Amino acid sequence: MAQVPSSSPLIDGPPAVGSKLQEIRKAQQLSLDELSKRAGVSKSMLSEVERNQANPTVGVLWRLATALGINLTDLLAGGVADKAAPTVELVAAHSIPVTTSPDGKCTLRILGPIALAGKVEWYELAVEAGGVLASEPHEAGAREHLSVLSGTLTVQAADSSKVLKAGDSARYAVDVQHAIRNTGKGLAKALLVVEYLH
Repeated sequence: MAQVPSSSPLIDGPPAVGSKLQEIRKAQQLSLDELSKRAGVSKSMLSEVERNQANPTVGVLWRLATALGINLTDLLAGGVADKAAPTVELVAAHSIPVTTSPDGKCTLRILGPIALAGKVEWYELAVEAGGVLASEPHEAGAREHLSVLSGTLTVQAADSSKVLKAGDSARYAVDVQHAIRNTGKGLAKALLVVEYLH
C-alpha cells in the first residue's frame, strides 16, 4: 500500500496538489497511464505532480481536472495563502500558462490566478482566421464577457449570435453551448472573462 504524503500545509510556495490528485484518480479507479492519455499530460510529469516533485502550470492542472470531470478548485482544496505575499506580485510573461483549442487556431493565455479558478477567470484570447473556440455549457448562471481588442469575432450563445469589432464587448450566458469564431481574414485578439455564480 502506497504511503499517503503528509497533509500538513506548506508554509512557503504553491499549494501541493499531488496527494489530492492521487486521491481523486484512485477514487475513479484510473491508472497513471489512463489519466496521462486522457489529459494529454506525460506519465512522468503526472507521477512527479502526484509526488509533489513538480509544480504544474494552470494549463496542466486544467487538463487534469477536465480529464477527471472535476472543477480546478477541487484540486486546490486545502491550499493555504502565503501570509507574507508582496504588495505587488509580478507574473513574468514567460510564466503565464497558455492553452490551445483543438483546431490549433485559438490560443488562450491564462491571466487569472489559480486561486480564483472556478469563480472568475480571465484570458487573453487570440483567434486566427477560421478559428473556432467552441464550448459545452458551463454551470448554471455562468457568464462570459468578451472585449475585442483587434479584428472581428462572432459570438454565439445557444441560438443568438453577434458580430463584434475592435472596441466592442459582449456579455452572454454560457450555461448553454457557445462559441467564439473568427470569420474575418486576419488575427483577432480579445480579453475574455468567465464569471461563475456560486
